[in-house]
Amino acid sequence: MQKNMKITVIIPDELVKEAQNLSKAKTITDTLIIALNSYVSFQKLKEMGEGVKKNPLKFEYSAQEIRELNRTI
Repeated sequence: MQKNMKITVIIPDELVKEAQNLSKAKTITDTLIIALNSYVSFQKLKEMGEGVKKNPLKFEYSAQEIRELNRTI
């Protein structure tokens, strides 16, 4: 079961309004949920990108070799 947190925050009105307009959310709560989910997703993608930088993907076959393999299947 998901727990919910009730909080009081001070956020500039214009920032909330802009986020609500961009997200097309009906409520401020929905706006904040969308914004926080987007932020978390972005940070996870950033971390994954850093991981790929540290350990780049290595391909064993060239594009031409893969095409040839696909044609034989």
